[in-house]
Amino acid sequence: MPCEGCMERDNESTDATMEFLLLGFSELFCLRVLLFLIFLIIHLVTLAGNMMIFIAVFMEHSRPPMLFFLCQLSIIELCYTLVIVPKALLGLMVMNGITISFIGCAAQMYLFVGLGGAECFLLAAMSYDRYIAICQPLHYTVVMSEGLCLRLSIACCLGGFAVALGLTVSVFHLPFCQSHHINHFFCDVPAVLHLACTHSYTPELPLLAACVLLLLLPFLLILTSYVCIAVALLRITSSLRRGKAFSTCLSHLTITLLHYGCASFMYIRPKSSYSPARDKMVSLVYTNITPLLYPLIYSLRNKEIRGVLRKMLRRKRTAQLNWGTTRAVTAEN
Repeated sequence: MPCEGCMERDNESTDATMEFLLLGFSELFCLRVLLFLIFLIIHLVTLAGNMMIFIAVFMEHSRPPMLFFLCQLSIIELCYTLVIVPKALLGLMVMNGITISFIGCAAQMYLFVGLGGAECFLLAAMSYDRYIAICQPLHYTVVMSEGLCLRLSIACCLGGFAVALGLTVSVFHLPFCQSHHINHFFCDVPAVLHLACTHSYTPELPLLAACVLLLLLPFLLILTSYVCIAVALLRITSSLRRGKAFSTCLSHLTITLLHYGCASFMYIRPKSSYSPARDKMVSLVYTNITPLLYPLIYSLRNKEIRGVLRKMLRRKRTAQLNWGTTRAVTAEN
């Protein structure tokens, strides 16, 4: 049922001229410089960490499936932060929030949901990789072929962005009230839905469907994989071998819990429980902190990543020594 003051979109030019105001952290304007510096440092470290993993894996001639998936995860995290953080940093530099166009808000939501969905499916693909590695180790190289990894990678992206397209179109077809103030630092789905001029639960149905496809379905696949892994581990008599096999899953489990914990808290709840202040704090975690933690978790817990990073650093050191030797010889001549 429409509310009073709903914005009627009777002509094609309305969508192009409409703007939203991202309030961001305008209530903390006195701390804007400190917040800006903190977010900027976190953003730069996140970009550097994920870029380092991407370059290190890309430079490897032989990439095991897990490294291939980690490379894609780093690309997703790079894009993820670039979609959200620059606009949020810009919003901290103005007093009363920053404007974003109707198309710009829709594009930001689409990319954000699409990348998040692709990450959900990718985490499921990575759990399948761990399942094959532990439960069917003799068939691992045959099953997890380069072709299958590439197909899984493409399917993850296509699935995430297909669901994101449907959700974004559904949200931005809603009538919005005259107040276009989004109490958030980016166009998140609950924050935009809060502006919809309706008192029914109908607008939440696309979000519910997206949660089922992007959160519940991959989570069930991950859960199934780890149940099979747990059964296989219990059959291993040697505690040393069991611990070694389980340690290969720790980094993936940690990231899965971080990702699904934040996403479930944000999106699997009714519109009536929307709280701008709480949502912004949780959003800060999964748009800034978790992308920062991912490279650290995999660098510390994943043996293959540690080996690749060591190789990259050795190559860099060797290149520097060769360059220094060449310059010294040239100077002598």
